[in-house]
Amino acid sequence: MVNGGDIENPDAGTLHGGGRTNGQINGQIKESDVTKSDKTGFEIPDQMREMADQSVEQARKAFDEYMATMRKTIGSVEESAKTVKAGADDFSRTALEYTEEHVAAAFDLAQKMVRAEDPQQMLQLQGEYMRKQMEALGEQVRDLGDKASKTAQQASKAGKP
Repeated sequence: MVNGGDIENPDAGTLHGGGRTNGQINGQIKESDVTKSDKTGFEIPDQMREMADQSVEQARKAFDEYMATMRKTIGSVEESAKTVKAGADDFSRTALEYTEEHVAAAFDLAQKMVRAEDPQQMLQLQGEYMRKQMEALGEQVRDLGDKASKTAQQASKAGKP
């Protein structure tokens, strides 16, 4: 419909004359008048697309390297943990054996003390017991120290890639 130089469109409003050639309807640009380079109206230059592709590939490679390192580290930690556990188990078994030896020696002493004929014999039994226990304790402490040191060295070796 024409109305004094203006064209009325019932769907889009009034298209005003006056030399406008950009297809504005009520101050808006119609979609059909916009030049598009593709179907979506969005174009990424090939160079930017290549750079983005390279960035994604570099990120993927960095992540894969990170994951490989983490797997290796976890494997080393697990191996160290196994070594430490085996060493701790051996240490515990040995300490338990030593405890049993000390308790058995204490019961032997108690039995000998009950059968002692006089206080002098009791003092002699006590002195002998203490000497043997101190010797045994010295050897046991060295043995347990060696076991702990050996376990630490093995764990250190197992943890290295």
